[in-house]
Amino acid sequence: VACETLVTTGLVVVAGEITTSTYVDVPDIVRGSLRRIGYTSSAYGIDAETCAVVTTLGRQSAHIAMGVDHGGAGDQGMMFGYASDETEELMPAPIQFAHRITKRLAEARKSGELVYLRPDGKSQVTVEYHGDRPVRVDTVVVSAQHGPDVTQERIRADLIEKVVKPVLPAELLGDDCVFHVNPTGMFEIGGPH
Repeated sequence: VACETLVTTGLVVVAGEITTSTYVDVPDIVRGSLRRIGYTSSAYGIDAETCAVVTTLGRQSAHIAMGVDHGGAGDQGMMFGYASDETEELMPAPIQFAHRITKRLAEARKSGELVYLRPDGKSQVTVEYHGDRPVRVDTVVVSAQHGPDVTQERIRADLIEKVVKPVLPAELLGDDCVFHVNPTGMFEIGGPH
């Protein structure tokens, strides 16, 4: 499998190379994924029910197959992190903390706890180390797409108290931590749009 996905306003393109003898309903998988993420309205830039899905998949190159068909790895890929005992997930603390924040952001949106949230969001966490051990969270950046009827002050308070603090270790989160919440201001337009 060497497959990529491009998403833009109202359109999903799935392209690449897949060698298989089975049938895969790619548009159905795409629409189901969009629905699960929460892209269910054209107001969000894409609607799982009405977007166009373009599929352009071919068989993998025989030359690449020679190198990967018997337990090998592909010739391209993106890898993040490394094995570490800094977190229970065995990932480095900064990336794992960012993952926890974005997972909690999605939970707060899907549960209706923060009804103004929309599907797009991102986070970055900067951790201070002494030697090879994390000792404090220095900075948290969290950006969350939102609807038009909410103030930046409410978003900031909610995201710090209901998203960030519940998922970061309290012993690493001191009063001197810097929070950047939607640092560019409003984030009403996001996702594929």
